[in-house]
Amino acid sequence: MKAMDIRKIIETGLASIAPEADFDELSPTENIREELDIDSFDFLNFLIGLNEKLGIDIPEADYEKLVSMNDLVNYLDERTG
Repeated sequence: MKAMDIRKIIETGLASIAPEADFDELSPTENIREELDIDSFDFLNFLIGLNEKLGIDIPEADYEKLVSMNDLVNYLDERTG
């Protein structure tokens, strides 16, 4: 799976919890939760959705590493290889 495919999956998941999000305006290094005003419960559900869609287990210890779009894409790309 390519990084662009992973990004589209991430954007689809984020759009379900932040429908007003404009991903063209979102910097790849910005804090997603802050920029899209996503609370911790919604972010947890988003990560669970990624797990279900991609079949990648994301341990709770790694949640703090997943701050930006780049963080998410790189993390998931390393695990789908």
